[in-house]
Amino acid sequence: MDLNTLITHPEILLLVLAPLFFLCILLEWYLGTRANKLPESAKYAPMEVACNFCLAAMHQLTDILAGLFIAKLYLMVFDWKLLDIQMGIGSFIALMIAQDFCYYWFHRASHRVRWMWAAHVVHHSSENMNFSTAFRQSLLYPLAGMWLFWLPLVVIGFDPNWVVFVVLLNLGLQFFVHTQAIKSLGPLELIFNTPSHHRVHHGRNPQYIDKNYAGVLIIWDKLFNTFEPENDTVIYGITKPVNSFNPIIVSFAEWRDMFKEVTMAGLTLKQRLAVLLSPPAQVDAKPNSHTENLNHLEEEQSQTR
Repeated sequence: MDLNTLITHPEILLLVLAPLFFLCILLEWYLGTRANKLPESAKYAPMEVACNFCLAAMHQLTDILAGLFIAKLYLMVFDWKLLDIQMGIGSFIALMIAQDFCYYWFHRASHRVRWMWAAHVVHHSSENMNFSTAFRQSLLYPLAGMWLFWLPLVVIGFDPNWVVFVVLLNLGLQFFVHTQAIKSLGPLELIFNTPSHHRVHHGRNPQYIDKNYAGVLIIWDKLFNTFEPENDTVIYGITKPVNSFNPIIVSFAEWRDMFKEVTMAGLTLKQRLAVLLSPPAQVDAKPNSHTENLNHLEEEQSQTR
């Protein structure tokens, strides 16, 4: 398969990389389960792995369906492009860096806006960390608005097919940071997102929450003050556990809670918008009342201003 085919049909990139993904999974499974060289939280639990793969399949299906609409939208926007960019080595590197910058802000918004967190929480809801965790994705990313963050690249003048290809390449590279088998990558830790940096991102330790949003480059976190090194042992998962291996429950649990709150009687428009757009409450259990939840959200907002 040549590069032109991948650029014309970027959606097949992850399928091309799939054999490498599964080889890494097999090696990690051997190290953790057979050789017993990895922490308990790195081992492969059959029910959770099955859930992860079901979530990946659901995510791929909705991505393909939503992609039909998004592709048309990107092509329409491309007609308004500011520059006529011809792809070469230099422009490809520029696109990779620009897309990674956009990914950082998408990822940060996915943690700080509850509407987007309702989709992204699926990826964080596992209390384990291994390569199969990378497959734990939400089918509702198109509804959450992930595709909006790549529109500026199309407006600038990057061909939509190249934009989608680089988005998927970025996501494919992120597969390799979902492991506990690699402790450190030495000097590469200074510039690139690494397994150590990403383990922090998946932690629910207080100092690790909402840190290390990097896709490929960790420099954005250092630039925008969201970087945290891995010091204490990471406790994986979220502060409001789903406690289910049912992919439907995992996919919709936060949407259900969010819509239950936003449709409660007696709320003002401002309060309803706060439920949808404020940062998700970082609490260990559901509040006793909706009012308590809103007060928590408002307090968190005041602390982050």
